[in-house]
Amino acid sequence: MTQQIATLAGGCFWCLDGVFSRLRGVSRVVSGYMGGHTDNPSYKQICNGDTGHAEVVQVHYDPSLIGYADLLEVFFVIHDPTTLNRQGNDVGTQYRSAIFYHDAEQEQQARAAIAALALDGDLAGPIVTEVVPATTLWPAEDYHQGYFDANPYQPYCMAVVAPKVRKAMEKFKSLTK
Repeated sequence: MTQQIATLAGGCFWCLDGVFSRLRGVSRVVSGYMGGHTDNPSYKQICNGDTGHAEVVQVHYDPSLIGYADLLEVFFVIHDPTTLNRQGNDVGTQYRSAIFYHDAEQEQQARAAIAALALDGDLAGPIVTEVVPATTLWPAEDYHQGYFDANPYQPYCMAVVAPKVRKAMEKFKSLTK
């Protein structure tokens, strides 16, 4: 089966990459920037909030091994979709919650997942996740790719990324490699 792509923004891309790269059927995760107005932005520009981009991961996956709905379920567990432009101590529009869809089916599934999550009533507030068309992915600098795996003892990774990875691996054992 042909590889498909999901593009998701939910805070720091190091956290998302650390989780999605461990899921079966996922062949590649690219950390990058999407949804802004500057071509080829740098991490420094993103952090300054000058470009309008979100930190994203583009997940390349085999839909015969893991479905888009599964990726969305994991996505909504590993970040807080109720906080506008923030995840934990990471604050700014670059940390917003967004699903960048690549076709009408992904858009429909994203909206359905959000509606179902809202009906559950388990969240602390309304869902602020944007559902918007995918635009150009600007890959992040090389050192951001696979950052958690390359730097597991970096303080941010130990304090923020590792607990999210552990939580996801425990909750989604059947989806892990």
